[in-house]
Amino acid sequence: MIRFHDVRREYPRIGRVLDDVSFRIGKGEFVFLTGHSGAGKTTILRLIHVADRPTAGEVRVSGYDTRALRSRDIAMLRRKIGYVFQDFRLLRDRSAAENVAFALEVTGARKAVVRSKVGKLLAQVGLAAKASALPGELSGGEQQRVAVARALANDPVVLLADEPTGNLDERATRGIYDLFRDINAAGTAVVFATHDSELVRRSRTSRVMEVDHGRLVYDSAREGA
Repeated sequence: MIRFHDVRREYPRIGRVLDDVSFRIGKGEFVFLTGHSGAGKTTILRLIHVADRPTAGEVRVSGYDTRALRSRDIAMLRRKIGYVFQDFRLLRDRSAAENVAFALEVTGARKAVVRSKVGKLLAQVGLAAKASALPGELSGGEQQRVAVARALANDPVVLLADEPTGNLDERATRGIYDLFRDINAAGTAVVFATHDSELVRRSRTSRVMEVDHGRLVYDSAREGA
């Protein structure tokens, strides 16, 4: 479903951020993407989301070669890819329900469909009772749950998470992680970028890929092969 082959990514002022990165992620996998801050984790997620394109090498997502995608095709592909950020990125003047609804409205979904789906998504993340709350009225963990519900709005085949527990306390971190595991168990692939080594250590059944200075230096799937 996701394939990187000899991928290099360079930026004009920064230089080389990824160098010769190759891996495959299959349907329904749960993958921890680990490494220190600045190692290249976010760049990998951005390449999957087609927010960036490789300087060299090949990135394929759901069968698409991202180098050849036109703007219209990128928009269609992104509907299959959910994205959760560390800083939530919620609309501060809209309620939890309105934040989730926005992800559906921009695709032209009918109002009846939006209402029904928003209710189901908020229930899925445990926030049905707080549908009318503004982000400022929610805890950090609750805001991240809203962000997860929004990312799931278009039934993605893969959910990308960029340090989704980085701003949360230990209890909220565990809750968000358990939510991602439940989403994965329902069939959605998850790529969970984190530098929280304790979280990774506790999850012994997940695949772990480690990036260091732009190189993929460890992949537990290869180690176990």
